[in-house]
Amino acid sequence: MDRLAAMDAFVRVVDAGSFSGAANQLRMGQSAVSKAIAQLEGRLRVRLLLRSTHGLTPTEAGRIFYECAKRSVEEADEAEFGAHAAATTLSGRLRIQATVAFGCLHVIPRLAGFLAHHPALDVDIVLDDRKIDLVEAGIDIALRAGQLSNSALTARKIAQCQRRVIGTPSYFNTAGVPRILADLVTHQVIMYEQPLGSAAWTFRQGAAEASVSANGRVRLSTTVGVREYVLAGLGLAIASEWMFAPELKAKTVKPVLTDWSLPPVEAWAIFPAGRQTSAKARTFASFIESQMLNRDRFQQQMGAEN
Repeated sequence: MDRLAAMDAFVRVVDAGSFSGAANQLRMGQSAVSKAIAQLEGRLRVRLLLRSTHGLTPTEAGRIFYECAKRSVEEADEAEFGAHAAATTLSGRLRIQATVAFGCLHVIPRLAGFLAHHPALDVDIVLDDRKIDLVEAGIDIALRAGQLSNSALTARKIAQCQRRVIGTPSYFNTAGVPRILADLVTHQVIMYEQPLGSAAWTFRQGAAEASVSANGRVRLSTTVGVREYVLAGLGLAIASEWMFAPELKAKTVKPVLTDWSLPPVEAWAIFPAGRQTSAKARTFASFIESQMLNRDRFQQQMGAEN
C-alpha cells in the first residue's frame, strides 16, 4: 500500500474506532488494514495507536499525525475531484437535505444558478430539521448548522455567521427593549427544541463573560416556527443572522444587545459516511460555499445598506 493510501487507512481507522470499520469503508480485508497501519508505524518509527479491550485510541503522536494525514487526504481528494469535474458533465439525480428555514432562505433561491450550470442534473431537496440518517434516506449531501456532535461524519465547513438577539419593532414597543443582559429574563424568548436550541446562553464582551437563562412559554421544533413566532411579534429569538437575513436587511426585525457577542454559527456540508463522495455532491458544496455570505461579508453588506 502506498503512503497516501496508508494515511487514508489510518484516518479511517481513527474515525471508525476500529480496523473492521475502516475495512468496511475501504472494501478490503481487516488484516490488510491492520498490516498497512503496522507498516506505517514502522516507517515513522513511532506508535500511532493504542490497542485495548475498549478499542483503538490514537497516541499523542497519532493525534498529530491524524490531523496532518487527514488534511493531505482531503487535499488529494479535492485535486482528483477538480480534475474529474473539469472533464465531465454532471448528470443524474442529486438529493440534498437542509433545515426548512435554511433551505427556503438560502438554498432554493440560489438553485436556479446551479441548475443552469448543470442542465443534465436533477435535484431532490429534502427539507427537514431533524438529523436524519443520510444513507437510509439516500441523501447525497446535507447542509447543517451548529457544532457537529459526530466526529465520524465526513464534513466540510462552508460558512459562518453571528448569532443575535432578534425581535420585531412591534414586540419591543409592547415589551420594551432589553438594555442589559439581565433584562432578558423578563422577556418571552422562543425555545427551539432541536439540538441547536438552548435555554442558557453565554455572552461575551471583551474579556467579560455572562451566562443568561432564557425564559419562554412556547417551544417549537422547526426553524420556520421560530421565524413565524418572532415575525408575529410574540417574543424574542436568539438565532443566527441567516435565519432572519431578509428581515434584517429590510429592518422589519432588529438585533438588540449588540454590544455583547454570542458564539458564531457554522454551516457544514455533510456527506454520507462509508461511501465515496460523489462529484455532484462536492460540486454543490462548492457552489453553496461560494454563494453563502460569511459573517464578515454579511455584516459589511448590512452596514452598506443601513
